[in-house]
Amino acid sequence: MGAGPRYPYPKEVWTPAGGWWTRPKNWATNTFVVGVGIGIAAYGLWTYSAEREWRHQSPTHHIPSEMWARQFKEGELKVKEV
Repeated sequence: MGAGPRYPYPKEVWTPAGGWWTRPKNWATNTFVVGVGIGIAAYGLWTYSAEREWRHQSPTHHIPSEMWARQFKEGELKVKEV
């Protein structure tokens, strides 16, 4: 079972993906670093959005953003003054 033996390939061919049978030694570290970066960016966007979310009409039923939106945490359910 398997793909079979590796065959000789042209060494002068360059690809941005690394070529044939690539497996960088630090792939796990790179993946972790990128994952942490995406997590930090997502947290920042989530916080920014939660601070600025404003509903001009009170919801008629429970919505998930009531748990984190500043408007509902501070109890401000009136219409925002312009």
